[in-house]
Parts: sequence; structure tokens; C-alpha cells
Amino acid sequence: MDITHKWRFFRSGGFDQVRLETGADIKFLRTLDPKLWAALSCPTGNLEFDSKTLEFIDTDGDGHIRVPEIIAAVEWAASVLKNPEDLAQGSEALQLSAIDDSTPEGAALLASAKQILLNIGKKDEIAITVEDTADLNKIFASTKFNGDGVIPATAASDAETQIVIEDMMKCIGSVQDRSGLPGISAEQIEQFFTEAKAYSAWWQDAERDAANVLPLGESTEAAKTAFDAVKTKIDDYFTRCKLAEFDQKASDPLNPSLLNYEALTNTNLSSTTEQLAALPIAKIEAKKPLPLNEGINPAWSDAINALKKQVIQPLLANKEHLSADEWQILCNKFAAHQAWLDVKQGVAVETLGIKRIRSILAGSYQDKVSALLQKD
Repeated sequence: MDITHKWRFFRSGGFDQVRLETGADIKFLRTLDPKLWAALSCPTGNLEFDSKTLEFIDTDGDGHIRVPEIIAAVEWAASVLKNPEDLAQGSEALQLSAIDDSTPEGAALLASAKQILLNIGKKDEIAITVEDTADLNKIFASTKFNGDGVIPATAASDAETQIVIEDMMKCIGSVQDRSGLPGISAEQIEQFFTEAKAYSAWWQDAERDAANVLPLGESTEAAKTAFDAVKTKIDDYFTRCKLAEFDQKASDPLNPSLLNYEALTNTNLSSTTEQLAALPIAKIEAKKPLPLNEGINPAWSDAINALKKQVIQPLLANKEHLSADEWQILCNKFAAHQAWLDVKQGVAVETLGIKRIRSILAGSYQDKVSALLQKD
């Protein structure tokens, strides 16, 4: 025990215990023989003490506070104050003038305290309280850069970069910034631009073989959607017609029976009625082409009209009927496009569309957003 500091004791429960009454008592705590400590360890839970402070003291995060951690905490506190006696005052507020800014750590502490007060609208206050530091969202709400490795869209000073960050969050998701706003991290920036580059490269594959992969140019995707909506039903139709050609006796069984229609008599029918959609798309007959204007199952009339407008007219011109051979031509037209779709890359960013993706890549926004993160 250091003879330069005199300790005072009191007796309680049959034991002599040290009095911690002055700043010097706290400052010299390291010199106190551990045998004189009332306890050498205590849990961080279920104590009538600020849990956040206990968390800071428990530097190894094991849920217990031990003598070395207490000593480290009090020595740090004493080192950033001009007068250690302030530790023994029990004040609810720390005067800014009490902070020793002659050391780098003390200067950083004072700057942080002033910044917190500024951020919460108390820039003229001369003291800071625990309550002032409690609400991180409030503290960082008006701060662009707060050191948490997350940047919200508002971190960018220009509207274009802000929109890019918002687009990134729509595609990849977001994490919460200390300000309480949604933002993106380094991992999300890397993921977005990896996906964006893959999506652009995938589109380049199609553009190199546009005649086959994109038979209708920019309209191919919409046309493929209209095609896919009826493909199974039209395949079913022509297969039934071939069966009727194979055996004439098959025609009647392949068409809806009277019982099928009787089952619908007590139903409020519409073009969305499920039982109606299950019936063949048109009457089955041997070698019969698919009618495109009349004789179509009402449940499929809208889909056939979309097929006519977006697929048949651009590729085969106006038609009133579609033969099995013509249907096969259309199927072949979309085969390469389907093969391209089967190896799609960059799905996470697809909702932005290739034009927007390429605009983002051409604008060097990966460097711009990464620079913001580095600044944070």
C-alpha cells in the first residue's frame, strides 16, 4: 500500500472497510491492497446502477466487473478531469470547464461533449448530463457522419447520389444509422455493385445476339410475358387437336361434356371463374387452327388478345387463326430468350432496369458512395 496516501476506515459487519470520500481516494485506488476490498467481483445484472455504465466498465464483456476493471475505469475518469475531486462530488452534471483538454483524450472528450450539446439543441450549455448522452438517435439525427460505418442517403450533398443510395436500399435492403435513418454499409455497397455489374454483363450477352435473344427488341420482355401467360393452354389445345386427328372418336371426350356445363349452371360466371378457365381454350377438332377472334373460351379472351397484339402481329402479321406450325414458330422465336433468362445474373437489382443500372455504373457512383463511407 502506497504510504503517500492515507486511507480512512469504518467498521461494518465486523470488518474494517475503506472510506472513499475524496478524489484522491479514487485516484489512488490502485494502491489499495485487494485484501481490503469488500468484494473482488460483482455481476453486471440486477444492480441499482446505470446498466450502460456497467457495460462500459465490463471491458471483457463477461458479465462480471472485477478489480482491474474498476481501477482502469476510475483512472481513466481521473485522467480526463482537471480536478479528480469532482469524482467525489456526486453531481448530476459534468461542467465542461472541468474536463482537462490538455491531453489528446481529454480534448476529444470535451469536443464530443460540445458536439452532443450542439446536436441536441443545447449549444450554449456549460455542463452535460447523463440524460443528454442517452438518446443516440437524437444526438446523431442532424449529423451526416457519425463513425458507425453506415451512411444514409442524406450523407450525400447532391441529389443524384442521394437517389442512388435510395435505389441501393430498395434493392439490397438497409441497416439503421446512428441517426435513426436507414442507410447502407460497406458490405451492402459491395453487394449492390457486384449485382449491378453482373446484371449489365448479362444484358450484354443478349445484345451481342439480339436477333435471336431479343427478337422484338425492347418489347421482347413484355411479349414473352404475354406468350408465357397462354403457352401451356395453347400447347394443351394443339395436343388435343392432334389426338382428335389420331382418333376421331377422341374429339367428343376431349371437349367439355354436358355435365361440365351443367356444373356451371348454378354458378355466377365471369372471365375469372376457375372452373371456366380449366376448360379447353377453344373447341377441339382434328387439324383445327386456334381461332383468334371468335370461339375462344371467355376466361382466356383477354390473354389471347394480348398475345395477338404483343406477339402474333409483330412476328406473323394480322391473323384470324393460328396453325400448329405457326405456333411452333412462335415457340422457337422465344427459345433463345428463355435460355438467356435461365442464366439471369444480378437479380437483386433487376427492378431498377438495365438503363438505370448502366446510368449508375457510368456515373462512378461506387467511388462516390465509398468515399462517403470512408469519410464516415
